[in-house]
Amino acid sequence: MVNAPVLFNPFVPSYKRNPYLQLDRLRAADPVHRSDALQAWILTRYEDVLAVMRDYQTFSSDARNAGGQIAAALAEQAANSPLGETRSLLASDPPEHAFLRSIVNRAFTPRSVELLRPRMEEIAQSLLDEQPDRGEWDLVTGLAQPLPVIVIAELLGIPPEDRAQFKAWSADIALTTDVMQSEASIESIRRATTALVDYFGRVVEDRRRAPREDLISALVLAETDGRRLTGNEVLAFAILLLVAGNETTTNLIGSGMRALLAHPEALAAIRAQPERIPAAIEEMLRYDGPVQGIVRFAMCDTTIGERAIKKGDVVMGMTGAANRDPEQFPDPARFDLDRSDVRHLAFGQGIHFCIGAPLARIEAAIAFRAILDRWPSIEAAGDAELGGTFLIRGPVRLPIAVTR
Repeated sequence: MVNAPVLFNPFVPSYKRNPYLQLDRLRAADPVHRSDALQAWILTRYEDVLAVMRDYQTFSSDARNAGGQIAAALAEQAANSPLGETRSLLASDPPEHAFLRSIVNRAFTPRSVELLRPRMEEIAQSLLDEQPDRGEWDLVTGLAQPLPVIVIAELLGIPPEDRAQFKAWSADIALTTDVMQSEASIESIRRATTALVDYFGRVVEDRRRAPREDLISALVLAETDGRRLTGNEVLAFAILLLVAGNETTTNLIGSGMRALLAHPEALAAIRAQPERIPAAIEEMLRYDGPVQGIVRFAMCDTTIGERAIKKGDVVMGMTGAANRDPEQFPDPARFDLDRSDVRHLAFGQGIHFCIGAPLARIEAAIAFRAILDRWPSIEAAGDAELGGTFLIRGPVRLPIAVTR
């Protein structure tokens, strides 16, 4: 008897290098795929991923709605969490999600983010001042990592001396997006979460006594229908913003520059016409986005395509695959700055559309404009070192050679 070929195996090294080869094959052969290894349904078609994102009544974001062995593992994880049963924006459903979103929307608006632009430009320039006029440097550690760390830290009122520690905690908590967590990873996640809860707990109490001009104070003071966020709810959002804001923007800048270096005609195009940078960022998000998938839990028996999904089943919508679906994007493997109507799913859709999307877009635009303005010549200086997890993708090292 010949075993059937394995259609989907994200655990092999080649998947981290290029997940799209497997995802393209899977979309063509079995777009609603049951993975026994992951104990989940893997969706790779744009229309299926979009439908799951929009249908929060059928597909929950709250892990407490998981069934089977996954439910037991998640329950144990929640029991050991210093935040207990507190749900973040990312992991809650209506009506709780509506309340959390209404509070956060008031404290974290696109207008308030836009007002930060001059300061973000100043931060980017100061980081580039530390790089050589001519020679090689690492784009990730030199700009892509520290820029969002400093911006988020200043938003939250975190002093400069604590920023490096916050980046380390953020990287550890991001390991929760890995499908195969080692005992060491689980312990790192627990330690980082405990440390952040302890740190932010002190900050929240301080802001209750003496509010400042920062986001934590705004969250502490905001209310809807006479209700305010609990201490744990403020902590959950602060941690979410720290991790999602850092990892997403770092990987957007890193992967975006990697795409530009691989396509020098695109790099030349935005250098000649910097006003095209915002559109280029949308293509970067589609082509090789920082978030590769979302996780949902079936609230009832249902179907996706022709496959029967049971209540409690885990459903993973692979946004990286959806953003390369040829039914939605012609010639999807081509990095095309002239692509029109780039309705990618990199920031999600529906009620869970990423609240930090405006911030990430502005930070990335500032980063690319600052680099292009400073160096007339930018080239790759070696292979990128890719990091991330199953659901987060981006380089942890991207050596570039510049000439001024």
